[in-house]
Amino acid sequence: MPTCQNCHNKWSWKQTFKKSFKFIGGMTCPYCSEQQYLTARMRKRSTLIPLIIVPLILLGNIFFGPFLLSLIALLGLLPLFFIINPFIVELSNKEEPLF
Repeated sequence: MPTCQNCHNKWSWKQTFKKSFKFIGGMTCPYCSEQQYLTARMRKRSTLIPLIIVPLILLGNIFFGPFLLSLIALLGLLPLFFIINPFIVELSNKEEPLF
């Protein structure tokens, strides 16, 4: 679970899940109300996931047919990503440049 870099309190899974849907700017710490930002490392990691999943789905569509694999991906991988994501979130006090 992510830890606030200002007050060092650990966020719960529910708090992290709710705050992760805010795409613009940072996330406000539920304990000290300071802005927290995703680290550059975390943002790079989160962009790699779609870059891996999309080619796998495309290859699967070639071999197994389009409907079956797309359905499996939507019903299996997407919820799995949302469940696991709050455990791998890393926070920073400042918004770091991506490169």
